[in-house]
Amino acid sequence: MFESLSERLEGAFKNLKGEAKITELNIAATVKEIRRALVDADVNYKIAKEFTDKVKEIALGTKVINAVSPGQLMTKIVKDELASLMGGTESAFNITGNPAIILIAGLQGSGKTTFSGKLANYLKSKGKNPLLVAADIYRPAAIDQLMVLGGQVGVEVYSERENKNAVEIVQNAIKEARSKNKNVVIIDTAGRLAVDEVMMTEVANIKSAVNPHEILFVVDSMTGQDAVNTAKAFNERLDFSGVVLTKLDGDTRGGAALSIKYTVEKPIKFVSSGEKLDTLDVFYPERMAQRILGMGDITTLVEKAQAQYDEVEAKRLEKKIRKNQFDFQDFLDQLQQIKKMGNLKDLMAMIPGVGKAIKDVDISDDAFKGIEAIIKSMTPFERSNPDEINQSRKLRIAKGSGKDMTEVNAFMKQFDQMRDMMKMMNKMPMGMGKMPGMRR
Repeated sequence: MFESLSERLEGAFKNLKGEAKITELNIAATVKEIRRALVDADVNYKIAKEFTDKVKEIALGTKVINAVSPGQLMTKIVKDELASLMGGTESAFNITGNPAIILIAGLQGSGKTTFSGKLANYLKSKGKNPLLVAADIYRPAAIDQLMVLGGQVGVEVYSERENKNAVEIVQNAIKEARSKNKNVVIIDTAGRLAVDEVMMTEVANIKSAVNPHEILFVVDSMTGQDAVNTAKAFNERLDFSGVVLTKLDGDTRGGAALSIKYTVEKPIKFVSSGEKLDTLDVFYPERMAQRILGMGDITTLVEKAQAQYDEVEAKRLEKKIRKNQFDFQDFLDQLQQIKKMGNLKDLMAMIPGVGKAIKDVDISDDAFKGIEAIIKSMTPFERSNPDEINQSRKLRIAKGSGKDMTEVNAFMKQFDQMRDMMKMMNKMPMGMGKMPGMRR
C-alpha cells in the first residue's frame, strides 16, 4: 500500500541526514522532493504545493531540540500535515435511525456491491441486524452477486427481479425492514461505466424518497486523480456524507486517499482491501499517515488481534502452557486466529520498522499451508501428544501431507524449540500470567 510514495518521501528526508539544524536551504531541498513525490503519487499539483508550503512554514518556525534530529522533526511535521490533509480525525458513522438507511453510490467496477456485503458483515459484528437491498436494476448479475455476498455473511437480501423502478424497490425494502425488525438498511444502487444523467437522476430520486442517514460514495483508489474528479461530480448532485476507498491493497501511489478530502470536503469513512468480506476498516487519518511514512500502525494491529481474542480460550491455553502441555492442535488453532486477522504481509507491515524490511519479500497468505498440512495429517492422539511421534509416525505424516521427511523434522524441531521457550518463560520470577499484556 502506497509503496512508491513511502519510498519517495523517505528519499526526501535524506536531505536532512547528518544536518545539525534546520536551515532555509536544506528545508527547500527537502520540500521540493516531497512535492515531487506527491505529484508522482497522482496528487493534484495545487494540493501538493499548498501542502509543502505549509510544511515549509511550520519547519522554519520550529526550533530543533538536542534530542531530536532535523530529519526526525521533519518526519513528524509531514506526518501531522498528511493526517490533516486526509481529514485529521476519524469521522463519525451515523446508524442511529430505526432503521438507519445507508445509500451506497459509485461507478460500476469500483467495488460498490462487494463493499455493501462487507459493510453488512461489519455492522453485524457490531450487533446490528442489517438488510441488504438490491436496487441495481440494470446489471444482470447485480442481484445474484448481492445474494451470494448476503449468504456468505448471513444477512438477508431484499430484491424484486421484475420491478424496474429503483425508488419503489427501496421504499418496499424499508417497509420490509421495519416489519422484520431490521435496524439498518444498506442500499446497493446501480453504477455506470461513467457519470451520466440517468444514473445521477435515479440515485438522487432514491435519496429524496428515503432521506438516508448516510450516503457513501465508493471509489476505486487505484484510479487516483480520476477517482477524485468522479467524487466531485457525485458530490455536486448527491451531497454525500462520506467516501469509501476500495482496492487499497493494490494502490502503490495514494493520490486518491491524499486528495479526496481536500477536493470534496467530505471525510473518508472506510477503506477496503481484497475480496474477503472481513477486510473493511474504519479510516483513521493519523494511522494512515504513519503507515505512509513507514512508522507502522501498531494500534490497528492490536485492534485486529483483540477482535479475534477469546478470553475463555486464552485462559485455557495459558493453563496448558504453564503445565508444558501446549500441543499441535493448540498451535493449529492459533494459526487459524492469525489468518482471520487479514493479509499476512499487511499485518507485518503494521509493526514499526518491519514494513520497509519486507517490502520486496513475497509473503503469501498460503505461507501456513505447509504447516497446516503436516498437522492435519496427524491423528488426534498425535496432535495431543507431540512427544509420542516416533520415526514411523513421521513417515506416515510426511506421506499424508505431501512433504518430505526433512520438512517434517524441521517443523517438529521448531515446535520443540518454541515449547522450550514457553517453559523458560514460565520459570521467570513474575510468572507469565502476571506479565502485563502477555496473556493477550
